Amino acid sequence: MAGQKAQLSRRGNMEAQLCSRIRQESFALVEEKGKMGKKRKHSEANVAEPPKKDSDAPERPKRTLLGWKDPTPTETKEIESSSPIFRNKEKVLVTCSRRISYRYRHLMLSIVSLLPHAKKDNKVESKESKGATLNELVELKNCSSCLFFECRKQKDLYLWMAKCPNGPSVKFMVDAVHTMEELKLTGNHLKGSRPLLTFSTNFDKDPHWKLLKEMITQIFGTPKEHRKAKPYHDHVFAFSLADDHIWFRNYQISVPHNESDKVDRGGLDKITLVEVGPRFCLNPIKIFGGSFGGPTLYENPFYISPNEIRALKKRKAAGKYAKKVKAKTRRKMHELENPLEADEFADMWKE
Repeated sequence: MAGQKAQLSRRGNMEAQLCSRIRQESFALVEEKGKMGKKRKHSEANVAEPPKKDSDAPERPKRTLLGWKDPTPTETKEIESSSPIFRNKEKVLVTCSRRISYRYRHLMLSIVSLLPHAKKDNKVESKESKGATLNELVELKNCSSCLFFECRKQKDLYLWMAKCPNGPSVKFMVDAVHTMEELKLTGNHLKGSRPLLTFSTNFDKDPHWKLLKEMITQIFGTPKEHRKAKPYHDHVFAFSLADDHIWFRNYQISVPHNESDKVDRGGLDKITLVEVGPRFCLNPIKIFGGSFGGPTLYENPFYISPNEIRALKKRKAAGKYAKKVKAKTRRKMHELENPLEADEFADMWKE
């Protein structure tokens, strides 16, 4: 019995030793696996990270009041070495003031339909603080320019053309408005196609006309790869300068086709222009250095406000009545000064 007890105690000791060894080996395996997992994760993270590119974006060319500034030879070398591509991302916000008449609203809508890169927004109250409101709207809509149609007394239409948020901006008086619905012309072109901009040679005679030409080019010129623009040139925006006014016309480029729907050789010489519309005339009033305000860069000395024109017409109409009254008084004075002599035969037939 004593020998059996000794054998059992030995077996128990051996089993306890084996269990302790197994536990130690399992703990060691778990620690090694944890270390390997950490190393793998660290190595995978290093492999997954792509090489960081230079975060500094290339600088855009400097814009001046007369257009883009010509780079110096050193700047051109730097530009050529660092292959940046300038992409025109021009977007125009088109909106109007409250209490605008239907004709002017139709003009605004026709301009929106002509510009695929334009965004239309709700009406804005024409107050003194409209500049800050419009600049905020332009920023919210992610635009760079603004066309604001301001109507006063439901008669006079003013057009603000501004580059936001730093300017410059121009205030025009809009005259001779004819909408597309009103004209009913025969011309027609594809909606969303890119227009060709043409300017008369008079725009290069004075610096303020050069500035207006550059602003019109940037605002009315559709970007090349705009998502809403179609890659066709089938109409022309003509801006003509006459009598210190800018006259706008929109023409369709009509090309003669034969039966197989191909242009004949020499057919480009037979191209004709068919007017589409709308029509309007811009009379510049002031050019400001900022957006919807700022220092005055140019003021038109020949501009006369429509209120003064209406006042002159009223004075002329009132002058007609005054002339009639003066003529009556003069006639009475003349009769009193030159009385008629008594007629000898006036009472002859009374008897």
